[in-house]
Amino acid sequence: MVSRVIPVDPFDLVIFGGTGDLARRKILPALYRRFRDGQMPEEARIIGAARTNQDGAAWRAWVREAFDEFLRPDEISDDVVAAFLERLDYLAIDATGDGGWSDLKDKMRDDVTQAFYFSVGPSLFGALAERLHNHGIAREGARIVVEKPFGRDLDSACALNATLAEHFDETQIYRIDHYLGKETVQNLMAVRFGNVLFEPLWNAQYVDSVQITVAEEVSVAGRGAYYDRSGAMRDMVQNHLMQLLCLTAMEPPSRFDPDAVRDEKLKVIRALDPVEPSDIVRGQYDDGMGPSYIDDVEDPASRTESFIAMKLHIANWRWNGTPFYLRTGKRLKARKSEIVVTFKEPPHSIFDADAGSRANVLSIRLQPDEGMDLRVTIKEPGPGGMRLVDVPLDMSFAEALGPEAEHVPDAYERLIMDVIRGNQTLFMRGDEVEAAWAWTDPIIAAWKERGDKPVTYEAGSSGPEEALMLLHRDGRRWREIS
Repeated sequence: MVSRVIPVDPFDLVIFGGTGDLARRKILPALYRRFRDGQMPEEARIIGAARTNQDGAAWRAWVREAFDEFLRPDEISDDVVAAFLERLDYLAIDATGDGGWSDLKDKMRDDVTQAFYFSVGPSLFGALAERLHNHGIAREGARIVVEKPFGRDLDSACALNATLAEHFDETQIYRIDHYLGKETVQNLMAVRFGNVLFEPLWNAQYVDSVQITVAEEVSVAGRGAYYDRSGAMRDMVQNHLMQLLCLTAMEPPSRFDPDAVRDEKLKVIRALDPVEPSDIVRGQYDDGMGPSYIDDVEDPASRTESFIAMKLHIANWRWNGTPFYLRTGKRLKARKSEIVVTFKEPPHSIFDADAGSRANVLSIRLQPDEGMDLRVTIKEPGPGGMRLVDVPLDMSFAEALGPEAEHVPDAYERLIMDVIRGNQTLFMRGDEVEAAWAWTDPIIAAWKERGDKPVTYEAGSSGPEEALMLLHRDGRRWREIS
């Protein structure tokens, strides 16, 4: 199978925070891969902008070093890298002052797509938007890309949206969540809405439960001060897991159109029931040997969670009575992200009790090995009578796409190109963000009011025992993190 590469129109992309970690690790390598694969036109230009006072040659050398660190050796061709670097330029910009803005205006072209990537802290979003507007740099139709966090509560999210709206229309604002750019996440929509096999069964009548897991092996060391102000609820549940939940549970949109898709996602968020305290487990890692969470954040009194598991219900006809279990955490057994849909067992079994009874399970693997696995029940081979066993119908993208499509574009590659195309389907709308915070805020406020303290769990485990009990009491089990 050959992957189709669709070129985009010529563009000027300005990366504010062009000397930052995100630009070095993700944005610039993603742009290089799109250039290498022939998707970036000759007329494309990328301008780095930051406080550092340096020239374009120094920035290009810095980018070249980043490629050696964050690209595989087989991805690097000296000729291709040299050609890509020719499209790069740099300007020193004062985000909160006037320095460099007139130079940026002079560099921007009038006959190409304009995009501005705010790879900076949210506190600078307003200043950048204001200066792009006041200096007459951003033309009508220009796009801005903003990274999370989109606020830390409903009030701050509303304020941020209002600030951006002073200078840019909602159709120009691209709130990026890299989880939505993952190939498997998009394939979730293809599986649901492109196959008659699944959609008739995608409801409470046939689905027993849904699990969404985003497990990380890493600790919060090195970013403890930031993380301790957020925690797993703000850092992961309110955005990444909420988006995965919406794509799993939403109604079929009338068409594959940005606002039609986002309208249906918004309905899911607004249909979420309040969560009972007994349906939430919060934890902090501590193995008694290495650094604990409180060591990493340097605050022995911290009550911020590095792990959270919760049971949710969606109050609509499609999902009435079907529980959705969400789980995410740091310092867990393995790095794993997946969505698991467990279907109900057949209403009547024609087989003897000792033949065994099975439920079909569809697992959608987001990382590290992107793919899908559908477990079906068959007869166990051999003469020992009718014994039932589960077998997987497994599709790994790396195998299914074949050798001619070895590189499945990563999330940033796809999402940045969607910005240039003007396609907002995989980006969050302002009302989505606000609705998610409106659901999240009361939960966090209740923790503070009750003085809840996270339980501890062993680093390198699957999380607290209390999280296991959250499912055990419902007669279910978490999928193994491995």
